[in-house]
Parts: sequence; C-alpha cells; structure tokens
Amino acid sequence: MESATNGRRAPQRIDPALEVQAEPQELVPRRRPTQERSRRKFDALLAASRDLLTEVGFESFTCEEVASRADVPIGTLYQFFANKYVIVCELNRQDLVGVQNELATFNGRIPSVDWLRFLNNFVDHMAGLWTTDPSRREVWLAMQSTPSTRATGAIHEKEFAEQVARMLAPLTPDTPRARRKLMAEVLVHIVYSMLNFSVQDDQTHAEAVAELKRIMVAYLQVAEQDSRSQAKRQKRREDSERARAAVSDRGGSETNQAEEASAPSA
Repeated sequence: MESATNGRRAPQRIDPALEVQAEPQELVPRRRPTQERSRRKFDALLAASRDLLTEVGFESFTCEEVASRADVPIGTLYQFFANKYVIVCELNRQDLVGVQNELATFNGRIPSVDWLRFLNNFVDHMAGLWTTDPSRREVWLAMQSTPSTRATGAIHEKEFAEQVARMLAPLTPDTPRARRKLMAEVLVHIVYSMLNFSVQDDQTHAEAVAELKRIMVAYLQVAEQDSRSQAKRQKRREDSERARAAVSDRGGSETNQAEEASAPSA
C-alpha cells in the first residue's frame, strides 16, 4: 500500500517570472558571453527570438523553437536564458540601449533655440522604428505579460528616464531635481505608450505621432516656464532678504551712533 507521504503530490512551483515581487528585480541572462564564438550564439538566439515573437506572438513563443531557428542546442540556450521571460527582457534592454545611444546624439541640443525642431526629428525617428520594425511593439507587449517582466520594464524605463532628466537640466535649471526626475519618467512612459497606440489596428499612425508631439512640446514648454518663474521667485526672495538685512544693519548702526552721542564725556 502506498504511503500517504508517497501518494501526496509535491506542490508545483510557480515560475519566478509569474510571481508578484515584494521588491522589483530585473530579469537578466544567466551569463553574458565574453568570447566571440559564444557571442555569435547569443546574438543568433536573440535574432531568432525577435523573428519568432513577431511571427507568432508571445503566447506561442517557445525556447525550443528559438533554439531550433538559431541552430543552437537547447542546452546552450538555457546556459544563457532561464526562460522565455528573460529572453524578452533582454530584447527590451537591447531596444533601450539602441534608443539611448541615438538619444545621446540629441544631447546638447537643449536648450538651444532649435530644441523643438530636434525634438520633433527625434520623435519622428522613434516612430519610424516602430513602423519599420514590428518586433518593437511585440517586445513591448510581451513585457506586459507577467509581474516580473513588467517590473523589469519599469526598471528599464527608469534608466532611460535618468538620461532624459540629465538632458532636461539645462532647460529647467531651477526645477527641483526630484520633480525633474518625475517629469522625465512621465515623458518616457508617455512616449512608449503612445508609440504602441500609434501602431494598433485601425489607428492612423501619423495622427497619433502628431498628438504625441503636441503632448511633449506642451509639457516641456510649461516645464520651462515653471523653471523661469521659480528662478524669478527665488531672486525676489533673495533681494527681499538682502533689503531686510541692509535695513537691519543700518538700524543697528544708527542706534550705536545715537548711544555714542548721548554718552557723557570723560
């Protein structure tokens, strides 16, 4: 007779990527290749993953099919990636690094007179990437699939926002750093959400991108005006404090003179 212990089924472990995390943790590859041969396999797996994701979507996406398409043993895939969630997070990071590198060429254009034109060109460039490369939207959608992938996506967006916040500093020099950081995070989230919106079915891409530009320009112009107002308020406070200090010093000097005049001579 089978014992109760042997007959009891062990509880099935939930995939860590599906668990709600107390503290957001980034899903990353088990290791990154350092040698050229391993790097070629790693890149081939990512390229096959991007193609497969675009063709079948994330639900039908499997590690076995990725390995087959990349002509790499499944064991080699698992040396790099624990599961498909880690793969899609690495694709998202890959997209992010590409955009950050492109945005670096935009750095220094703010707050020049032509910063609005450069912003317009950069949004057009980003929008073009989403129309010419359908995998970007598929990766973005796949990142919304589990708590861990969403948490990783949020970490990636924050990294991007840090770069944007540094670029906003010359445009909003008198805005508190904490608010500038929040502004950058809002801008990054809006951009990705609107780009995803722009390529949805039955959506006019050009019109959606035009609305995105209006939102960003209006938001940044208000931020610039707020920063200038903050600077003016700060200057008025400093002028007022200097005036009060001058009056106080003058009053003290007059009191001392009066006391000296009224003092009896020796």
